[in-house]
Amino acid sequence: MRKRIVLTLALTMSMMISAQQQYKYYLDYINEWKDVAVQQQKEYGIPASITLAQALLESSAGQSELAVNAHNHFGIKCTNEWLGAVYYYDDDSKGECFRQYADAAESYKDHSLFLQRPRYATCFEVAIEDYEGWAFRLRECGYATDRFYASKLIRIIEDYHLDTLVRMNTPAKVDSVQTDSVQTDSVQAPQPVVKKRPLKAQVVRRSDPIMVIHNDPEPPYVEPKSAREERDSFMLSHPKHRQNGLVYVMARDGDTYANVAFRLNVRERELREDNDALGRELKQGDRIYLSAKKRMGDKDYVWTHTGQSLWQLSQDEGVTIDAIQRLNDLDPQIRSFRTRQKIYLRKVKEEKVYH
Repeated sequence: MRKRIVLTLALTMSMMISAQQQYKYYLDYINEWKDVAVQQQKEYGIPASITLAQALLESSAGQSELAVNAHNHFGIKCTNEWLGAVYYYDDDSKGECFRQYADAAESYKDHSLFLQRPRYATCFEVAIEDYEGWAFRLRECGYATDRFYASKLIRIIEDYHLDTLVRMNTPAKVDSVQTDSVQTDSVQAPQPVVKKRPLKAQVVRRSDPIMVIHNDPEPPYVEPKSAREERDSFMLSHPKHRQNGLVYVMARDGDTYANVAFRLNVRERELREDNDALGRELKQGDRIYLSAKKRMGDKDYVWTHTGQSLWQLSQDEGVTIDAIQRLNDLDPQIRSFRTRQKIYLRKVKEEKVYH
């Protein structure tokens, strides 16, 4: 019995020490980047509490592989307009392309610019003090695939009192137990601010989005289209074109790889792989190949124009990015061409020189 008590006490002490280390780990990060988050709020209208909570969550308080190797503290992936350095990392899919920065401060700045995109416009309809509203809007706009993403941000903000950053310019400690056990010289912790909320909000911790119950009448039942009807309907609205012996269609306003794959009755990942589009958003006017691109083109070479992306060249010619890189011995990190350049689309035999 005595051994069991001793073992239990040892386990409890171990868990307390682990919790203290984790708390100090987050608190040190908050102390280092709180001023930057407050400055981003002043310049771009994004709550400092949201910025810092996202950074803590996405980068594991600056200790994730992306944060350490690419200075990417917000998990922002490459997009068509990104011309900077890149870092490949296994996330939702294998070998996804992420933005790489010169330092973490640049990552904070790019995060603010990234949220200025039309996709996140509804976030700015929420009051800057309403961090809960911002958290749920970010999740609804698709910033992350985790369905508990908003709840995790809210938990971090409330546990570390990040909503007091602008007023006090530093977060309060979580509670008196941890305050007594963890002392740091760099952070002067103010008294926690108790927010006045309805009684229900004080005793219930959100773990899922709130379910809204309404009495709207049930909409009339609409017979869904068959897979063939859905595909035929899509092809009628998207005329077929050909390049390099392959069939492709042009993306229209509102198209995404997900809904195009559904209407064509194919897997989204397969459609993305056929178009070298893992981690890429579909834009109006993009080519969508209906089968895998080829390993060589229908001509020997082409001349690029300044600013043309490697992906765009690949789509224009119906040749995979891997094949273009292999045929031209290109650095894998090159994503666009800064000068006019001759790019081979098939292996050209060297002419023999006779003396």
